[in-house]
Amino acid sequence: MLPAADWLAVVRNAPLVSIDLILVDPAERILLGWRNNEPARNTWFVPGGAIRKSERLDDAFRRIAQTELGLQLERRQAQLLGVYEHFYDSNFAGATDVGTHYVVMAYRCAISQMPTLADAQHHELRWFSRDELFAEPAVHANTRAYFVAS
Repeated sequence: MLPAADWLAVVRNAPLVSIDLILVDPAERILLGWRNNEPARNTWFVPGGAIRKSERLDDAFRRIAQTELGLQLERRQAQLLGVYEHFYDSNFAGATDVGTHYVVMAYRCAISQMPTLADAQHHELRWFSRDELFAEPAVHANTRAYFVAS
């Protein structure tokens, strides 16, 4: 992990490459977390995270699932839904005039039970049906985008 000042310099000057986890249960409900941090603070969002320098995709996928949700998942268990772009006016540090740009690989993966909150990224986890996901105003537009064409 980079010190906060160095990470802010990266956020200011480059897009971040990340993985989002589209986790679905046997009833086809989608797992969302209430975001504690910027960007997308105070919205329902899928779990995910940035890929680190020199980190292989399989390792990043495994780390994100373990760190955010306490799950042991492998990328080979998941289906790549596509590559998306997320643009935010805010950033993790609250610095003014610094937006955040993500290039996101979204992976769909079936799980059978509610995971546990494993880090401070989310305050709460909740299952949403597809209809609930579109009806709930606090679901972030970037999360809804994963389900528009499907």
